[in-house]
Amino acid sequence: MRIIGGTFKGVKIFEAFDKNTRPLKDLVKESILNILVHSKDNKINLNSSLVLDLFAGTGSFGLECISRGSKKVYFVENYEQSLEILQKNIKKLKCEKKTRIFNEDVFSFFKNEKLKNEKMDLIFLDPPYKEKNIKIILENIAKFKLLNESGLIVLHRHKKAKDDIGKKFTIQRSVKYGISRIIFLKIN
Repeated sequence: MRIIGGTFKGVKIFEAFDKNTRPLKDLVKESILNILVHSKDNKINLNSSLVLDLFAGTGSFGLECISRGSKKVYFVENYEQSLEILQKNIKKLKCEKKTRIFNEDVFSFFKNEKLKNEKMDLIFLDPPYKEKNIKIILENIAKFKLLNESGLIVLHRHKKAKDDIGKKFTIQRSVKYGISRIIFLKIN
């Protein structure tokens, strides 16, 4: 696993090797970032953006955003082995000042309103494929007004998943890569 573009381009980062972690493939990550950067539909400028990485794992997506100029990335992860690797990756890239880790599950994170006064430009939502509460997560993002009006949510799911996204979001784009489906959501 490596950083694909930006300041840390080509740097290998630590990855998880257990069955409880599903790493984001470099090809999928690169495709997501190409869509974010080059799509005429998006008003996302990764440079100086605020990013929330939910179910962050080892942090490859958020660290890629930092490499491409994001101002700050907030990581939410509670799996101990992933957290250790995430911390090692942040230390390796020397980007501690641009990151903050919340060691808790995503549902507790929302209950505690940790980012009450922050508006995210981009939220990356990469839950385990078996997670069924996508609608609840999206409702919490809307309820706590975590997303800028022009911001996007990037949802990584299994290509066969049939998630209810509720009525507060619209699918802007959906793309399949192997067994993955990447869904770009905008707030209504």
